[in-house]
Amino acid sequence: MNPSIAHLQTWIGDLGMPALAIIGVVTLAGLYSGKVVKVFRLPSIIGFMIVGVILGPSLLGLIDEGLSDDLGFIADIALGFVALSIGLELDLAVLRKLGGGMVTVILAESLLAFIVVFVAIYLLTRDLPLALIFGAVAPASAPAGTVAVIQEYRASGKLTQALYAVVGFDDGLGVIIFGFAAAIARSILEHAAGAATKSVWLLIATPLAEVGLSFLVGAAAALLYTLLARITEGRRDTFILTFAVVLLTIGAAKALGLSLILTNLIVGMAVVNTQRKTVTATVREGLTSVMPLLFVLFFVLAGSNLHVAALPSLGLLGLIYLASRAAGLMGGAWMGAAIGRLDGKIRKYLGLGILSQAGVAIGLSLIVKQEFSEISPWGAAIGAAVITTVTATSIIFGIIGPITCKIGLKKAGEIPERGS
Repeated sequence: MNPSIAHLQTWIGDLGMPALAIIGVVTLAGLYSGKVVKVFRLPSIIGFMIVGVILGPSLLGLIDEGLSDDLGFIADIALGFVALSIGLELDLAVLRKLGGGMVTVILAESLLAFIVVFVAIYLLTRDLPLALIFGAVAPASAPAGTVAVIQEYRASGKLTQALYAVVGFDDGLGVIIFGFAAAIARSILEHAAGAATKSVWLLIATPLAEVGLSFLVGAAAALLYTLLARITEGRRDTFILTFAVVLLTIGAAKALGLSLILTNLIVGMAVVNTQRKTVTATVREGLTSVMPLLFVLFFVLAGSNLHVAALPSLGLLGLIYLASRAAGLMGGAWMGAAIGRLDGKIRKYLGLGILSQAGVAIGLSLIVKQEFSEISPWGAAIGAAVITTVTATSIIFGIIGPITCKIGLKKAGEIPERGS
């Protein structure tokens, strides 16, 4: 580390700023950095993430790892509301107009991302378990980046609706794919180490149960919401009810180790498909007020976790992963939309909007690192390679994903001229 930066970090540490003051600095810096990058026609979240990198351990160290962990609940709340906002856009009547091809798209982009990354990494390394894990992590997306761009530019249209559907459901499919691939990889490692191999079907049942239970918890929260909404009146009380149910759902998901995205997405879908349009409009109006603040905090904190020092560690493995994941997602999106006979602009531009990757992929990588390290040195090496590469490439995808999403929406004509 540069001595001057180390000295500055020490000086900032000596100031002993209270956490609330740091949150204030983060909010102000994020707000105005977002305005600066818009001058260069970039999405605001790029500015938020740059501020996070500057304030994080990579440079100034104002947001250290301890504080980042303490503020982790902010990221949970933000993801909960992102998932809710996605669900609110999944009106079944609108989805029917898009056609059954959306299911084909979600299956195609996730499965092709897995296959292309698996083949590319295997050809490079000839390591079957390593290739399986990289392929399994590839389909996981970061819906917050896509939703932030859509909301910032007030995009609307068929492509926008398709993006909401894809980023809402592909994480669930990604977890299932990961479960199958990780189970096979683990069996290979255990066999090579001479350990007692666990049943592949038992290993696969865990992610299937997680996704199924996520839907059940989301459905229970949605039922609670619809019952309480009958005796709730007024814009203020409706938004308070929404906020409370989202927090309850986040808490239940965290306690049970479930997907925050799937559980809250189900709540959003229940609201838009069961409640009066006035209720849905009220909830959306409330989100319009609170989401910008959550996005500032979420992406600044995300940026603080992006260690610049990790970039040089990418190497050929990281570059192959970057290229093959992008090719798999974009090719799969095009193929699925073509097979499903969806609108031409969905075929052309959907792949540009789903490249972001962050929390879910890193979380899956941590699982691999923890569980595979216990099996053998080979497993430990796989865990280290996956967590290092996925963390580093998330920096790249976190930057290019929102930019390509904006480009796709712009080319599709779904961003109003004033929002360009």
